[in-house]
Amino acid sequence: MREPLSVVVTTYNSAQTLEACLGSVAWAEEIVVLDSGSTDATAAIARRHGAQWHEQPFAGYSAQKQAAIDLARHRWVLLLDSDEALPPDAAARVQRALEAPACAGYQLWRREWVFWRWQSPRARLNHYVRLFDRGRARMSGHSVHEAVEVDGPVDRLDVVLDHFGEPDIAGRVDKANRYSTLQANEDARRQRAWLGWRLIAYPTIAFLRYYLLRGHWRAGWAGFIAARVHAFYAFLKYAKLYESRVRNAPGAVRHPRQR
Repeated sequence: MREPLSVVVTTYNSAQTLEACLGSVAWAEEIVVLDSGSTDATAAIARRHGAQWHEQPFAGYSAQKQAAIDLARHRWVLLLDSDEALPPDAAARVQRALEAPACAGYQLWRREWVFWRWQSPRARLNHYVRLFDRGRARMSGHSVHEAVEVDGPVDRLDVVLDHFGEPDIAGRVDKANRYSTLQANEDARRQRAWLGWRLIAYPTIAFLRYYLLRGHWRAGWAGFIAARVHAFYAFLKYAKLYESRVRNAPGAVRHPRQR
């Protein structure tokens, strides 16, 4: 007998993409939505799809997702972002895996929307644990780039999520600014060595890895711009970390607005 499935989604003003997200998992036994104060049509869309609706103030990306997972009734959970959707053939593949799960979690592939087009099908896709036994899994606790950590073997399903992400360059840059602040604050608790060299070298390394090794050069100018924004994120992350160290050094001079 197949394991029943709870789909878990966290939302905040997600009306533009939530219809596609929830519509792609209508076959699941339960859909749980945990919202953090939406003011658009997110609630109406969730209820129209029969989702269990919950609200709480935003607790951070990792903690918010863990709270949503804890609301699920079933042992097996499919965790989605509100701007992700499964393809039509995913239902049969997920349900087949749940007939006799051979591991504690499954990774799914994800393809990215890059400003005005999908990434090339010949580019390297990322993969993430999204289907898992919640009794043997927890969110990582990271401020950004949070991930599901599984206590047990992990396999990979031949399922490709569609990730809509930010619709334009301005949105991607805004996200890079927000995420770099969160990442710098998290890194400030560690003792990063060679910070100056990281600030100089790592943005170029990040660009080459994203553009060449991951194959985003195949997406033309969209891939080039995305790689540059990714490198900018890497630069901001280390620049903000350096700024934090200088400001907090003994005898540091404070700007009037920072006193």
